[in-house]
Amino acid sequence: MKVGILKEIKSAENRVSMTPSGVEVMVRNGHDILVEKDAGIGSGFEDARFIAAGATIVNTPEQIFETAEMVMHVKEPLPAEYHLIRENQIVFTYLHLAAAKELTGALMKSKSVCIAYETIEKQDRSLPLLTPMSEVAGRMAIQQGAKYLEMAQGGNGVLLGGVPGVEPGTVVVIGGGVVGTNAAKMACGLGAKVYLLDMNLDRLRYLSDIMPANCIAMMSSPAAIRKLIKEADVVVGAVLVAGTKAPRLVTKEDLKTMKKGAVLVDVAIDQGGCFETSKATTHSDPVYTIDGVIHYCVANMPGAVAKTSTLALTNATLPYAVAIANKGWKRAMQEDLSLKKGLNIQNGKLVYKPVAEATGYEYSPVDF
Repeated sequence: MKVGILKEIKSAENRVSMTPSGVEVMVRNGHDILVEKDAGIGSGFEDARFIAAGATIVNTPEQIFETAEMVMHVKEPLPAEYHLIRENQIVFTYLHLAAAKELTGALMKSKSVCIAYETIEKQDRSLPLLTPMSEVAGRMAIQQGAKYLEMAQGGNGVLLGGVPGVEPGTVVVIGGGVVGTNAAKMACGLGAKVYLLDMNLDRLRYLSDIMPANCIAMMSSPAAIRKLIKEADVVVGAVLVAGTKAPRLVTKEDLKTMKKGAVLVDVAIDQGGCFETSKATTHSDPVYTIDGVIHYCVANMPGAVAKTSTLALTNATLPYAVAIANKGWKRAMQEDLSLKKGLNIQNGKLVYKPVAEATGYEYSPVDF
């Protein structure tokens, strides 16, 4: 199969969808890999390393879209690329379609085969291609929260870990999944007082066992959230419902009860966000303030640490990319039902029900 690795064009997105090591594996499996010029520069991979691994460097994305049977991105296609996507072409990337009706419509119109990293789901309900970036984003959430608490950034001047004789800051993490657990670990490591909320009692028991003493695992409820955000210096929104929009857990009215200079970090912004006042931001303009509360809602947080993120992403995506290229997407999905769950759009039809429910487009069952 001819596979194209595109250069990311989203603002400040420095990741690339495959490392030179990944390219070498694909080539050894008999596939031709096209890499757009300078696609790996932001992640520390020069074109020469891709060439040494067996890739062919091409100058423009148009060349890749014209010839590749499968194109790979890290982030979703942007409007400038919509017209380039061909019928029956496989688009394999993070799509987050539930919060992107225009993109969903464009991909349906292209009649391509769109496989979303984030909806590939194992039998145990885990999301293997979302997990590594969730780990990165969860850890970054605390770094960013701590930074924007600084008074020079408009924050309330609290050091999350405190110092001897001075109480630490308070962090509230809503959601005890991969993002939330990693955020809580980082906050605990800094010495903050951490509340980790989840609605699954078995998960809370597990978190209570593994987390340090400065982490309090609590049952999540609207009342609990309203109470805790009043004390919080940093609130991390870490709730994900696979493939559909994130629930809104903090309202505009709730915001008015928070400390001035507190920080909201919405890691679920790709799926529409956990907070009513959330709107997507970029690394070049990452924050805004409403009612004195700083909002950090960058939609591609791991792009800021591209060298780590690209390696972690390729570790997760490469086995699936090899399977699709070796077997074709239909056979690969017939043999691996977790990969089948990644199929969102099939030749003009929306075949992933949660996205249909979120966007209002007609749902059609997978047909092959």
